[in-house]
Amino acid sequence: MSKLVLYGVETCPPVRACKLTLAALGLKYEYKLVDIVAGEQRTKEYFLKNPQRSVPTLEDDGKFIWESHAICAYLVRRYAKDDALYPKDYFKRALVDQRLHFESGVLFQGCIRSFAAPLVYKNETEIPRSKIDEIFEAYDFLESFIGNQPYLCGSGITIADYSMVSSVSSLVGLAPIDSKRYPKLSGWLERMSSLPNYHSLNGDGAQKLIDMFNSRITKIG
Repeated sequence: MSKLVLYGVETCPPVRACKLTLAALGLKYEYKLVDIVAGEQRTKEYFLKNPQRSVPTLEDDGKFIWESHAICAYLVRRYAKDDALYPKDYFKRALVDQRLHFESGVLFQGCIRSFAAPLVYKNETEIPRSKIDEIFEAYDFLESFIGNQPYLCGSGITIADYSMVSSVSSLVGLAPIDSKRYPKLSGWLERMSSLPNYHSLNGDGAQKLIDMFNSRITKIG
């Protein structure tokens, strides 16, 4: 098997989604931290790997892929022994894809980046209450997505669960999940957090991101 290298940073939810997928597939890889604060992603060397200058980036035998959903789907197609994590059946795959699009468009871009970018790049310290309300609105959708099944797309875990948990676990510090209001979502998060090595792969990084948010936010309102 060719050498795999994952470029990323622990606090980044999409990086953690890739790490969960790599672990589920039992793949060995080298993990290279990208010093975002120092601007390593803006170097010419990194630009040649990923002209979007983002993380995560996956290197496989000298070829480079970025954007976590593309990476996770590639890893399953390329290395999985079966298609359980990303089904070949057209309907089942469409369901996974819908959840992935929801995660990237609503949870990550619409919720996390919408308040994280002003905190990090503009040194703003206040978050409008409407931003928190949007997180709970996203939780409402997830509650209905899960329904009476254990995971987002049915009885088994898919890459949609790995992507979604990377974002949800990063939001609970600002918008705690009430098990009475969200019993399905709460149960799903508990099941995901009981996965082997969950904390080293995702939970610890999510907590670091939550701590960073809390250290910068002075007011929600």
